[in-house]
Amino acid sequence: MGSLVFHVGWCYVVSLFCFSFIFMYAAEDVKAANVSVDNTVFIDGKIPIGKTDSDFICATMDYWPPEKCDYGTCSWDHSSMLNLDLDNIVFFNAIKAFSPLKIRLGGTLQDKVIYQTEDHLQPCIPFAKNSSELFGFTGGCLPLSRWDELNSFFNKSGALIVFGLNALNGRSIQSDNSAVGAWNSTNAASLIRYTVKKGYNIYGWELGNELSGNGVGVRVAADQYASDTIVLHDLIQDIYKGVDVKPKIIAPGGFYEQNWFKRYIGKTGGSINVVTHHIYNLGPGVDEHLIEKILDPSYLDGEADVFRGLQNILKSSATSAVAWVGESGGAYNSGRNHVTNAFVFSFWYLDQLGMASAFDTKTYCRQTLIGGNYGLLNTTTLVPNPDYYSALLWHRLMGTHVLSTNFSGTKKIRAYAHCAKQSQGITLLLINLDANNTVEAKVDFNGTLVHRHKHRHHRHRSKVIKMPQANEARGKREEYHLTAMDGNIQSQTMLLNGKALTLDSSGGIPPLEPITVTSSEPIRVAPFSIVFVHVPYVALPACK
Repeated sequence: MGSLVFHVGWCYVVSLFCFSFIFMYAAEDVKAANVSVDNTVFIDGKIPIGKTDSDFICATMDYWPPEKCDYGTCSWDHSSMLNLDLDNIVFFNAIKAFSPLKIRLGGTLQDKVIYQTEDHLQPCIPFAKNSSELFGFTGGCLPLSRWDELNSFFNKSGALIVFGLNALNGRSIQSDNSAVGAWNSTNAASLIRYTVKKGYNIYGWELGNELSGNGVGVRVAADQYASDTIVLHDLIQDIYKGVDVKPKIIAPGGFYEQNWFKRYIGKTGGSINVVTHHIYNLGPGVDEHLIEKILDPSYLDGEADVFRGLQNILKSSATSAVAWVGESGGAYNSGRNHVTNAFVFSFWYLDQLGMASAFDTKTYCRQTLIGGNYGLLNTTTLVPNPDYYSALLWHRLMGTHVLSTNFSGTKKIRAYAHCAKQSQGITLLLINLDANNTVEAKVDFNGTLVHRHKHRHHRHRSKVIKMPQANEARGKREEYHLTAMDGNIQSQTMLLNGKALTLDSSGGIPPLEPITVTSSEPIRVAPFSIVFVHVPYVALPACK
């Protein structure tokens, strides 16, 4: 077993005494025929390249009835916000473990929903399957009693709720699939007023779902959508008058198209807080090549263009709005069983979280929390799928400050680093897409420390001290090795440091405990594995 050494020195403020340490990483139980050793993770610790929300992890709940089927498979069962059993202790525990978890309520059918409210108390007619209707279903209704139940549950479980509003209400759909006319906000306003009256906390109100650009099934022009967003903004200002912290105005919740988004953002002015876009970059769930795409670094890299494009528009405009991924299931039409709900999907999901963060995305909403074949939880049993644990580890370990990270060596390693969350140091995420090779890698910080010295006349002078390399071991770190049961990446059971992650007898989420490793041990990332490494003894200016 070869040893790989990374040298970093840092200086104390008072004495400027410099010392250094070796940073290494080991996996005790790895058995691999091949070991790739000439690899380096370069982390620049001078300044963060992005900052996420502390509650970066978000998941969605949809409206789809059990009759929603794709390619002959009906994968939604009773997982909708309208019919899910809110008394299920596993569901409660799964949300509570995040404290908090952002949950976005909405999806394709949200634009066909009518809200039952105190001034709209007609019988609530549920969605019904009808292939001649837009999206394959008739319009539906959110009962007032269910809205009460949802808010009571989410308040107890510690969720932060984003609610998607019915943006097609009042519009006329043309033969070319364009929706014309202004949004009729009357029904939404009634729901919002009722929500405020009851004291329900809503993190954000989102206008519409996948109506931007060419739309999915139907589209709304950018200028009209901007006008409607301003209407929503004015409604919120009026209804929440006197409330100190108002909910965020969020839109458009669609697929990124540069010209549409640029015009929309330019027209909304200061009326929007969050710009959301959706990601299904793997194609349809029926695609038999999904795993090949997930394991292809070049394919994964392709989504960077979307993140970069939206980031550039926001930077160049006068808006103060930030970017979210408002919905992302990877493979559309409900995903694919034993792929998008299996261990292999954590390669794609964690890579997406890392990439989105690096482009200053503040929140990332996974489609779904439950429902379809891409849920964090199993649709029928509600038992966590592997991606649930990946999301929970990210939430607990990866802080808000994103560090510039590059990997030199095999292209099968994906590497991301953040300042640690609620602790000292950094957390490094390494994803090995290689089926055969264990990877050893040294880590090289190209950082500086900035010290300020106070002088007589209360002036301050900055002194920048380069962090020299040295070769003296120091400290211990914590490692979280994620692998698939029996090495089968299509397994729905994930191992943490060799132990299966399963619920306890009362439906509780298991503890996610690391192994402790001294820094003199080599970094080793097993084939088809994921590793979070918390290094508490690294001090970087970006993390101060």
